[in-house]
Amino acid sequence: MSIPRDTHKSDRVGWVRLARVLSNVISPPTMFAATGLALGMRERGLWPGFGWGALYAIMISLTPMLVIVYLMRTGHIGDLHMSATHERHIPYLSAAVSGALVYGLLRLLDGPILLQCLAIFTVVTLSALALINSRWLISIHATAAASTWLIFTLVFGTTVGLVVLPVAVLICYVRLYLKRHTPAQVLAGVALGLSVVGIMRLLGCFVMPICF
Repeated sequence: MSIPRDTHKSDRVGWVRLARVLSNVISPPTMFAATGLALGMRERGLWPGFGWGALYAIMISLTPMLVIVYLMRTGHIGDLHMSATHERHIPYLSAAVSGALVYGLLRLLDGPILLQCLAIFTVVTLSALALINSRWLISIHATAAASTWLIFTLVFGTTVGLVVLPVAVLICYVRLYLKRHTPAQVLAGVALGLSVVGIMRLLGCFVMPICF
């Protein structure tokens, strides 16, 4: 894979800077957290749903981010993008464990079914990403973007899906533009996200009627 465009600080100007900001802001933890908040409110209403969604977001997104910050400070990770496959093992595994814990809490406390499905999705997807990344770099940005789009489409309808789609496409393009991933790695990430959500839908998850 080519050297990323934003590797050196001197290169982080203009379009490269904008692409880097987008990649950092609309990151997998952000997408997972936003999805959790949206699904919680969809099923349980504004404030109860927001509370459930916040629980999911904190455990799924904030906890792994704290792990990443710690690994960066201790020199185990070179940068936030974790371009080297070995840098991603611990963050993926910590996120998968967080997903299992939040699923247990949601089951124990009778939390929203949609969030229980999302927690299962998180565990399955991040475990798969950890396994794949032990041999080959795959784009978690693409996985998160594609799955977020499909989940929003299934739960909120086609109109909302059409609004989310350009954002998902943009994130995939940004990863290619920054040369953080090859087309194959991005397509593999998209395929993983869509296939896991699709299989879970067949098993009864992410179905609109359960929100009412």
